[in-house]
Amino acid sequence: MSANKTDAFKSKLVAIAAIFTVSPGLFFLLFTRNRQLSELQKIEVANQALTTSATFFLGFAVMLNAYYASKRAEAIRRNAIAIEKSNEINTKNTQIAQERLATERFMNAITQLGHENVATRTGAIYVLEGVARESSQQNWTVMQILTAFVRENAVVRHLQLETENKQTRVRTDVQTALTVIGRRNSPEDGTGSKLDLRNTDMRCADLRGANLQHLDLRGSNLSEADLRGADLTESDLDNCQLLGSILYDVSLHKASLRNANLNLANLNRAWICGANLQSANLSGANLRGANLSGANLYKADLRSANLKLANLSKAKLFLANLQGAKLGKANLNHTGLMGANLYGANLNGANLLQANLNAAKLHHSEAYFANFTAASLREADLCGANLMGCNFQKAILCETNLSGANLMGANLFGVDICDAIWDGAILTGAKNFEYQQMKVAMGD
Repeated sequence: MSANKTDAFKSKLVAIAAIFTVSPGLFFLLFTRNRQLSELQKIEVANQALTTSATFFLGFAVMLNAYYASKRAEAIRRNAIAIEKSNEINTKNTQIAQERLATERFMNAITQLGHENVATRTGAIYVLEGVARESSQQNWTVMQILTAFVRENAVVRHLQLETENKQTRVRTDVQTALTVIGRRNSPEDGTGSKLDLRNTDMRCADLRGANLQHLDLRGSNLSEADLRGADLTESDLDNCQLLGSILYDVSLHKASLRNANLNLANLNRAWICGANLQSANLSGANLRGANLSGANLYKADLRSANLKLANLSKAKLFLANLQGAKLGKANLNHTGLMGANLYGANLNGANLLQANLNAAKLHHSEAYFANFTAASLREADLCGANLMGCNFQKAILCETNLSGANLMGANLFGVDICDAIWDGAILTGAKNFEYQQMKVAMGD
Protein backbone atom coordinates (compact mmCIF):
# COMPACT_ATOMS: atom_id res chain seq x y z
CA MET A 1 0.00 0.00 0.00
CA SER A 2 1.41 3.45 -0.99
CA ALA A 3 1.87 6.41 1.42
CA ASN A 4 -0.94 8.47 -0.24
CA LYS A 5 -3.42 5.64 0.13
CA THR A 6 -2.41 5.14 3.74
CA ASP A 7 -2.90 8.87 4.55
CA ALA A 8 -6.33 8.92 2.86
CA PHE A 9 -7.37 5.86 4.84
CA LYS A 10 -6.23 7.48 8.09
CA SER A 11 -8.27 10.61 7.26
CA LYS A 12 -11.35 8.48 6.73
CA LEU A 13 -10.79 6.75 10.05
CA VAL A 14 -10.45 10.16 11.83
CA ALA A 15 -13.68 11.37 10.22
CA ILE A 16 -15.55 8.24 11.26
CA ALA A 17 -14.17 8.55 14.79
CA ALA A 18 -15.28 12.18 14.97
CA ILE A 19 -18.78 11.28 13.81
CA PHE A 20 -18.99 8.50 16.40
CA THR A 21 -17.72 10.89 19.09
CA VAL A 22 -19.96 13.89 18.26
CA SER A 23 -23.18 11.97 17.54
CA PRO A 24 -23.96 10.97 21.17
CA GLY A 25 -23.30 14.56 22.35
CA LEU A 26 -25.70 15.95 19.75
CA PHE A 27 -28.35 13.46 20.76
CA PHE A 28 -27.79 14.43 24.37
CA LEU A 29 -28.10 18.16 23.70
CA LEU A 30 -31.14 17.63 21.52
CA PHE A 31 -33.03 15.79 24.18
CA THR A 32 -31.92 17.89 27.16
CA ARG A 33 -33.09 21.11 25.52
CA ASN A 34 -36.57 19.80 25.25
CA ARG A 35 -38.31 21.75 28.04
CA GLN A 36 -41.32 19.49 28.06
CA LEU A 37 -39.24 16.72 29.64
CA SER A 38 -39.07 16.33 33.37
CA GLU A 39 -35.77 16.15 35.24
CA LEU A 40 -36.12 12.38 35.65
CA GLN A 41 -36.76 11.93 31.95
CA LYS A 42 -33.79 14.13 31.11
CA ILE A 43 -31.58 11.93 33.33
CA GLU A 44 -32.86 8.80 31.59
CA VAL A 45 -32.23 10.34 28.16
CA ALA A 46 -28.72 11.29 29.26
CA ASN A 47 -28.05 7.75 30.41
CA GLN A 48 -29.34 6.37 27.13
CA ALA A 49 -27.14 8.79 25.24
CA LEU A 50 -24.11 7.74 27.27
CA THR A 51 -24.91 4.04 26.74
CA THR A 52 -25.32 4.62 23.02
CA SER A 53 -22.07 6.54 22.94
CA ALA A 54 -20.27 3.71 24.80
CA THR A 55 -21.72 1.16 22.38
CA PHE A 56 -20.57 3.29 19.43
CA PHE A 57 -17.07 3.57 20.90
CA LEU A 58 -16.92 -0.17 21.63
CA GLY A 59 -18.02 -1.07 18.10
CA PHE A 60 -15.54 1.38 16.66
CA ALA A 61 -12.74 -0.12 18.83
CA VAL A 62 -13.65 -3.63 17.65
CA MET A 63 -13.62 -2.53 14.02
CA LEU A 64 -10.30 -0.76 14.48
CA ASN A 65 -8.76 -3.78 16.23
CA ALA A 66 -10.01 -6.14 13.51
CA TYR A 67 -8.54 -3.91 10.85
CA TYR A 68 -5.11 -3.73 12.47
CA ALA A 69 -5.21 -7.47 13.26
CA SER A 70 -5.78 -8.23 9.58
CA LYS A 71 -2.94 -5.89 8.71
CA ARG A 72 -0.64 -7.67 11.16
CA ALA A 73 -1.65 -11.08 9.77
CA GLU A 74 -0.95 -9.85 6.24
CA ALA A 75 2.43 -8.54 7.31
CA ILE A 76 3.29 -11.87 9.00
CA ARG A 77 2.20 -13.79 5.89
CA ARG A 78 4.33 -11.61 3.63
CA ASN A 79 7.24 -11.98 5.99
CA ALA A 80 6.84 -15.80 5.98
CA ILE A 81 6.79 -15.83 2.17
CA ALA A 82 9.91 -13.71 2.09
CA ILE A 83 11.65 -16.04 4.57
CA GLU A 84 10.58 -19.09 2.54
CA LYS A 85 11.93 -17.60 -0.67
CA SER A 86 15.13 -16.70 1.13
CA ASN A 87 15.45 -20.27 2.41
CA GLU A 88 14.85 -21.65 -1.09
CA ILE A 89 17.55 -19.40 -2.48
CA ASN A 90 19.93 -20.45 0.31
CA THR A 91 19.13 -24.13 -0.29
CA LYS A 92 19.77 -23.79 -4.03
CA ASN A 93 23.00 -21.97 -3.36
CA THR A 94 24.04 -24.72 -0.94
CA GLN A 95 23.17 -27.41 -3.48
CA ILE A 96 25.13 -25.60 -6.18
CA ALA A 97 28.09 -25.28 -3.82
CA GLN A 98 27.88 -28.97 -2.90
CA GLU A 99 27.63 -30.01 -6.54
CA ARG A 100 30.59 -27.82 -7.40
CA LEU A 101 32.57 -29.35 -4.52
CA ALA A 102 31.53 -32.90 -5.53
CA THR A 103 32.57 -32.19 -9.12
CA GLU A 104 35.96 -30.95 -7.96
CA ARG A 105 36.43 -33.99 -5.73
CA PHE A 106 35.27 -36.24 -8.58
CA MET A 107 37.77 -34.78 -11.05
CA ASN A 108 40.63 -34.85 -8.51
CA ALA A 109 39.89 -38.48 -7.63
CA ILE A 110 39.88 -39.53 -11.28
CA THR A 111 43.25 -37.86 -11.73
CA GLN A 112 44.65 -39.64 -8.66
CA LEU A 113 43.53 -43.07 -9.93
CA GLY A 114 46.58 -43.00 -12.16
CA HIS A 115 48.97 -42.07 -9.35
CA GLU A 116 52.00 -44.30 -8.86
CA ASN A 117 51.41 -44.58 -5.11
CA VAL A 118 48.99 -47.38 -4.19
CA ALA A 119 47.78 -45.50 -1.06
CA THR A 120 46.85 -42.47 -3.19
CA ARG A 121 44.94 -44.67 -5.64
CA THR A 122 43.14 -46.40 -2.79
CA GLY A 123 42.18 -43.06 -1.24
CA ALA A 124 40.87 -41.87 -4.62
CA ILE A 125 38.63 -44.93 -4.82
CA TYR A 126 37.09 -44.14 -1.43
CA VAL A 127 36.57 -40.51 -2.50
CA LEU A 128 34.69 -41.72 -5.58
CA GLU A 129 32.53 -43.91 -3.35
CA GLY A 130 31.65 -40.84 -1.28
CA VAL A 131 30.71 -38.92 -4.44
CA ALA A 132 28.48 -41.83 -5.55
CA ARG A 133 26.68 -41.86 -2.21
CA GLU A 134 26.14 -38.11 -2.14
CA SER A 135 24.95 -37.87 -5.73
CA SER A 136 22.63 -40.50 -7.20
CA GLN A 137 23.24 -38.95 -10.62
CA GLN A 138 26.96 -39.71 -10.35
CA ASN A 139 26.52 -43.24 -8.93
CA TRP A 140 26.42 -45.10 -12.26
CA THR A 141 29.31 -43.04 -13.68
CA VAL A 142 31.47 -43.76 -10.63
CA MET A 143 30.77 -47.51 -10.84
CA GLN A 144 31.66 -47.56 -14.52
CA ILE A 145 34.94 -45.79 -13.75
CA LEU A 146 35.77 -48.29 -11.01
CA THR A 147 34.99 -51.31 -13.19
CA ALA A 148 37.17 -49.81 -15.92
CA PHE A 149 39.93 -49.39 -13.33
CA VAL A 150 39.66 -53.07 -12.36
CA ARG A 151 39.65 -54.21 -16.01
CA GLU A 152 42.77 -52.18 -16.77
CA ASN A 153 44.68 -53.28 -13.68
CA ALA A 154 43.63 -56.92 -13.31
CA VAL A 155 43.64 -58.41 -16.78
CA VAL A 156 43.36 -62.20 -17.06
CA ARG A 157 46.64 -63.60 -18.36
CA HIS A 158 46.21 -66.45 -20.80
CA LEU A 159 49.94 -67.18 -21.06
CA GLN A 160 51.47 -70.01 -19.03
CA LEU A 161 53.14 -68.37 -16.04
CA GLU A 162 55.35 -69.85 -13.38
CA THR A 163 53.00 -68.65 -10.67
CA GLU A 164 49.88 -69.93 -12.42
CA ASN A 165 49.24 -72.71 -9.92
CA LYS A 166 50.17 -70.63 -6.89
CA GLN A 167 47.71 -68.65 -4.83
CA THR A 168 47.74 -65.08 -6.14
CA ARG A 169 46.04 -62.27 -4.26
CA VAL A 170 44.59 -59.22 -5.94
CA ARG A 171 46.29 -55.86 -5.54
CA THR A 172 45.19 -53.66 -2.65
CA ASP A 173 43.70 -50.93 -4.85
CA VAL A 174 41.90 -53.49 -7.06
CA GLN A 175 40.48 -55.20 -3.97
CA THR A 176 39.30 -51.80 -2.69
CA ALA A 177 37.57 -51.07 -6.00
CA LEU A 178 35.85 -54.47 -5.91
CA THR A 179 34.74 -53.86 -2.31
CA VAL A 180 33.21 -50.50 -3.26
CA ILE A 181 31.46 -52.05 -6.27
CA GLY A 182 30.20 -54.83 -4.00
CA ARG A 183 28.46 -52.41 -1.62
CA ARG A 184 26.96 -50.09 -4.21
CA ASN A 185 23.26 -49.23 -4.31
CA SER A 186 22.21 -51.42 -7.25
CA PRO A 187 18.74 -49.80 -7.77
CA GLU A 188 20.68 -46.75 -9.00
CA ASP A 189 22.42 -48.79 -11.71
CA GLY A 190 21.73 -47.85 -15.31
CA THR A 191 18.45 -49.30 -16.56
CA GLY A 192 19.03 -52.51 -18.49
CA SER A 193 22.81 -52.11 -18.20
CA LYS A 194 25.44 -54.35 -16.63
CA LEU A 195 28.71 -53.27 -15.08
CA ASP A 196 31.54 -54.66 -17.20
CA LEU A 197 34.11 -56.82 -15.40
CA ARG A 198 34.88 -59.18 -18.25
CA ASN A 199 38.21 -61.01 -18.40
CA THR A 200 39.40 -59.72 -15.03
CA ASP A 201 41.75 -61.56 -12.68
CA MET A 202 40.11 -61.68 -9.24
CA ARG A 203 41.75 -64.80 -7.86
CA CYS A 204 41.54 -65.00 -4.05
CA ALA A 205 39.49 -61.78 -3.92
CA ASP A 206 37.47 -61.13 -0.77
CA LEU A 207 33.88 -60.63 -1.94
CA ARG A 208 32.00 -61.88 1.09
CA GLY A 209 28.41 -60.61 1.11
CA ALA A 210 29.12 -58.46 -1.95
CA ASN A 211 26.31 -57.11 -4.11
CA LEU A 212 27.32 -58.41 -7.55
CA GLN A 213 23.90 -58.40 -9.19
CA HIS A 214 23.66 -57.87 -12.94
CA LEU A 215 27.43 -57.91 -13.52
CA ASP A 216 29.10 -59.00 -16.73
CA LEU A 217 31.88 -61.31 -15.52
CA ARG A 218 32.36 -63.39 -18.64
CA GLY A 219 35.79 -64.95 -18.90
CA SER A 220 36.89 -63.70 -15.48
CA ASN A 221 39.03 -65.70 -13.07
CA LEU A 222 37.54 -65.99 -9.58
CA SER A 223 39.44 -69.10 -8.53
CA GLU A 224 39.88 -69.40 -4.76
CA ALA A 225 37.78 -66.24 -4.32
CA ASP A 226 35.68 -65.92 -1.16
CA LEU A 227 32.10 -65.21 -2.26
CA ARG A 228 30.26 -66.39 0.83
CA GLY A 229 26.78 -64.86 0.97
CA ALA A 230 27.39 -62.81 -2.19
CA ASP A 231 24.49 -61.89 -4.49
CA LEU A 232 25.16 -62.76 -8.15
CA THR A 233 21.53 -62.67 -9.24
CA GLU A 234 21.19 -62.51 -13.04
CA SER A 235 24.93 -61.99 -13.47
CA ASP A 236 26.74 -63.33 -16.53
CA LEU A 237 29.52 -65.74 -15.54
CA ASP A 238 29.92 -67.65 -18.80
CA ASN A 239 33.38 -69.25 -19.18
CA CYS A 240 34.37 -68.04 -15.70
CA GLN A 241 37.06 -69.78 -13.67
CA LEU A 242 35.67 -70.50 -10.19
CA LEU A 243 38.04 -73.34 -9.33
CA GLY A 244 37.97 -73.98 -5.59
CA SER A 245 36.03 -70.78 -4.90
CA ILE A 246 33.90 -70.43 -1.79
CA LEU A 247 30.30 -69.90 -2.85
CA TYR A 248 28.61 -70.94 0.38
CA ASP A 249 25.07 -69.54 0.68
CA VAL A 250 25.60 -67.50 -2.49
CA SER A 251 22.70 -66.38 -4.72
CA LEU A 252 23.07 -67.36 -8.38
CA HIS A 253 19.38 -66.99 -9.15
CA LYS A 254 18.92 -66.86 -12.94
CA ALA A 255 22.65 -66.36 -13.40
CA SER A 256 24.39 -67.63 -16.53
CA LEU A 257 27.33 -70.01 -15.93
CA ARG A 258 27.66 -71.74 -19.27
CA ASN A 259 31.00 -73.56 -19.59
CA ALA A 260 32.05 -72.14 -16.21
CA ASN A 261 34.66 -74.08 -14.24
CA LEU A 262 33.39 -74.76 -10.70
CA ASN A 263 35.65 -77.72 -10.05
CA LEU A 264 35.98 -78.36 -6.29
CA ALA A 265 33.96 -75.22 -5.52
CA ASN A 266 31.98 -74.96 -2.27
CA LEU A 267 28.35 -74.31 -3.17
CA ASN A 268 26.73 -75.58 0.02
CA ARG A 269 23.25 -74.09 0.50
CA ALA A 270 23.69 -71.98 -2.62
CA TRP A 271 20.57 -70.56 -4.28
CA ILE A 272 20.93 -71.53 -7.96
CA CYS A 273 17.27 -71.58 -9.03
CA GLY A 274 16.73 -71.05 -12.75
CA ALA A 275 20.47 -70.67 -13.40
CA ASN A 276 22.01 -71.74 -16.71
CA LEU A 277 24.88 -74.17 -16.02
CA GLN A 278 24.97 -75.74 -19.45
CA SER A 279 28.24 -77.69 -19.95
CA ALA A 280 29.58 -76.29 -16.66
CA ASN A 281 32.30 -78.19 -14.81
CA LEU A 282 31.04 -79.02 -11.31
CA SER A 283 33.17 -82.11 -10.80
CA GLY A 284 34.04 -82.59 -7.14
CA ALA A 285 31.94 -79.54 -6.22
CA ASN A 286 30.12 -79.48 -2.91
CA LEU A 287 26.42 -78.66 -3.42
CA ARG A 288 24.99 -80.07 -0.22
CA GLY A 289 21.57 -78.55 0.46
CA ALA A 290 21.83 -76.31 -2.62
CA ASN A 291 18.67 -75.22 -4.42
CA LEU A 292 18.99 -75.98 -8.15
CA SER A 293 15.29 -76.14 -8.95
CA GLY A 294 14.62 -75.33 -12.59
CA ALA A 295 18.35 -75.00 -13.34
CA ASN A 296 19.72 -75.94 -16.77
CA LEU A 297 22.54 -78.49 -16.31
CA TYR A 298 22.54 -79.90 -19.83
CA LYS A 299 25.80 -81.80 -20.40
CA ALA A 300 27.15 -80.49 -17.09
CA ASP A 301 30.02 -82.37 -15.46
CA LEU A 302 28.98 -83.36 -11.93
CA ARG A 303 31.33 -86.29 -11.40
CA SER A 304 31.82 -87.03 -7.70
CA ALA A 305 29.83 -83.93 -6.80
CA ASN A 306 28.13 -83.83 -3.41
CA LEU A 307 24.43 -83.15 -3.96
CA LYS A 308 23.07 -84.59 -0.74
CA LEU A 309 19.78 -82.97 0.30
CA ALA A 310 19.98 -80.73 -2.79
CA ASN A 311 16.80 -79.58 -4.50
CA LEU A 312 16.96 -80.47 -8.21
CA SER A 313 13.22 -80.48 -8.86
CA LYS A 314 12.38 -79.71 -12.50
CA ALA A 315 16.07 -79.23 -13.27
CA LYS A 316 17.36 -80.20 -16.72
CA LEU A 317 20.17 -82.74 -16.42
CA PHE A 318 19.96 -84.23 -19.90
CA LEU A 319 23.23 -85.98 -20.84
CA ALA A 320 24.81 -84.72 -17.61
CA ASN A 321 27.70 -86.67 -16.15
CA LEU A 322 26.90 -87.69 -12.56
CA GLN A 323 29.33 -90.58 -12.19
CA GLY A 324 29.96 -91.26 -8.52
CA ALA A 325 27.83 -88.27 -7.51
CA LYS A 326 26.28 -88.26 -4.04
CA LEU A 327 22.54 -87.63 -4.32
CA GLY A 328 21.37 -89.06 -1.00
CA LYS A 329 17.91 -87.71 -0.07
CA ALA A 330 18.09 -85.24 -2.96
CA ASN A 331 14.84 -83.93 -4.43
CA LEU A 332 14.72 -84.95 -8.12
CA ASN A 333 10.96 -84.51 -8.49
CA HIS A 334 10.05 -84.08 -12.20
CA THR A 335 13.76 -83.75 -13.01
CA GLY A 336 14.95 -84.41 -16.56
CA LEU A 337 17.78 -86.98 -16.47
CA MET A 338 17.39 -88.39 -19.96
CA GLY A 339 20.66 -89.93 -21.12
CA ALA A 340 22.41 -88.86 -17.89
CA ASN A 341 25.37 -90.87 -16.65
CA LEU A 342 24.75 -91.96 -13.05
CA TYR A 343 27.25 -94.82 -12.99
CA GLY A 344 28.14 -95.60 -9.39
CA ALA A 345 26.07 -92.68 -8.12
CA ASN A 346 24.48 -92.71 -4.66
CA LEU A 347 20.73 -92.07 -4.75
CA ASN A 348 19.82 -93.48 -1.34
CA GLY A 349 16.50 -92.08 -0.19
CA ALA A 350 16.29 -89.71 -3.18
CA ASN A 351 12.92 -88.53 -4.47
CA LEU A 352 12.64 -89.23 -8.23
CA LEU A 353 8.87 -88.83 -8.48
CA GLN A 354 7.89 -88.58 -12.19
CA ALA A 355 11.53 -88.03 -13.13
CA ASN A 356 12.59 -88.65 -16.73
CA LEU A 357 15.40 -91.23 -16.70
CA ASN A 358 14.97 -92.52 -20.22
CA ALA A 359 18.21 -94.01 -21.53
CA ALA A 360 19.97 -92.99 -18.30
CA LYS A 361 22.95 -95.01 -17.12
CA LEU A 362 22.45 -96.14 -13.52
CA HIS A 363 24.53 -99.33 -13.59
CA HIS A 364 26.15 -100.18 -10.29
CA SER A 365 24.46 -97.22 -8.64
CA GLU A 366 22.97 -97.32 -5.16
CA ALA A 367 19.41 -96.19 -4.56
CA TYR A 368 18.25 -97.71 -1.27
CA PHE A 369 14.62 -96.80 -0.60
CA ALA A 370 14.57 -94.23 -3.39
CA ASN A 371 11.20 -93.07 -4.71
CA PHE A 372 10.76 -93.82 -8.45
CA THR A 373 6.95 -93.44 -8.41
CA ALA A 374 5.62 -92.79 -11.95
CA ALA A 375 9.19 -92.23 -13.15
CA SER A 376 10.08 -93.08 -16.75
CA LEU A 377 13.11 -95.39 -17.17
CA ARG A 378 12.71 -96.49 -20.77
CA GLU A 379 15.87 -98.13 -22.07
CA ALA A 380 17.67 -97.11 -18.86
CA ASP A 381 20.62 -99.20 -17.72
CA LEU A 382 20.20 -100.40 -14.14
CA CYS A 383 22.54 -103.36 -14.48
CA GLY A 384 23.91 -104.34 -11.09
CA ALA A 385 22.19 -101.40 -9.39
CA ASN A 386 21.22 -101.74 -5.74
CA LEU A 387 17.53 -100.83 -5.67
CA MET A 388 16.56 -102.46 -2.40
CA GLY A 389 13.30 -101.16 -0.96
CA CYS A 390 12.71 -98.70 -3.82
CA ASN A 391 9.21 -97.58 -4.74
CA PHE A 392 8.61 -98.19 -8.46
CA GLN A 393 4.84 -97.79 -8.27
CA LYS A 394 3.45 -97.11 -11.79
CA ALA A 395 6.96 -96.55 -13.12
CA ILE A 396 7.80 -97.26 -16.76
CA LEU A 397 10.54 -99.89 -17.12
CA CYS A 398 10.06 -100.77 -20.78
CA GLU A 399 13.25 -102.19 -22.33
CA THR A 400 15.06 -101.34 -19.10
CA ASN A 401 18.16 -103.37 -18.26
CA LEU A 402 17.74 -104.73 -14.72
CA SER A 403 20.10 -107.65 -15.07
CA GLY A 404 21.83 -108.37 -11.80
CA ALA A 405 19.92 -105.55 -10.06
CA ASN A 406 18.94 -105.95 -6.41
CA LEU A 407 15.19 -105.31 -6.07
CA MET A 408 14.70 -106.90 -2.66
CA GLY A 409 11.57 -105.51 -1.02
CA ALA A 410 10.92 -103.10 -3.90
CA ASN A 411 7.35 -101.99 -4.60
CA LEU A 412 6.53 -102.89 -8.22
CA PHE A 413 2.80 -102.12 -8.16
CA GLY A 414 1.45 -101.20 -11.58
CA VAL A 415 4.94 -101.18 -13.15
CA ASP A 416 5.15 -101.27 -16.97
CA ILE A 417 7.90 -103.85 -17.56
CA CYS A 418 7.40 -104.61 -21.22
CA ASP A 419 10.59 -106.07 -22.77
CA ALA A 420 12.62 -105.36 -19.62
CA ILE A 421 15.78 -107.42 -19.07
CA TRP A 422 15.77 -109.22 -15.70
CA ASP A 423 18.63 -111.71 -16.02
CA GLY A 424 20.01 -112.38 -12.56
CA ALA A 425 17.82 -109.75 -10.93
CA ILE A 426 17.10 -110.32 -7.20
CA LEU A 427 13.35 -110.04 -6.58
CA THR A 428 13.25 -111.55 -3.10
CA GLY A 429 10.47 -109.89 -1.10
CA ALA A 430 9.45 -107.66 -4.00
CA LYS A 431 5.96 -106.29 -3.43
CA ASN A 432 3.02 -106.35 -5.84
CA PHE A 433 4.98 -108.28 -8.50
CA GLU A 434 2.47 -110.71 -9.97
CA TYR A 435 3.26 -113.95 -11.77
CA GLN A 436 1.73 -112.60 -14.97
CA GLN A 437 4.05 -109.57 -14.82
CA MET A 438 7.03 -111.84 -14.32
CA LYS A 439 5.93 -113.98 -17.27
CA VAL A 440 5.70 -110.88 -19.47
CA ALA A 441 9.06 -109.65 -18.22
CA MET A 442 10.91 -112.95 -18.55
CA GLY A 443 9.29 -114.03 -21.80
CA ASP A 444 9.63 -117.70 -22.71
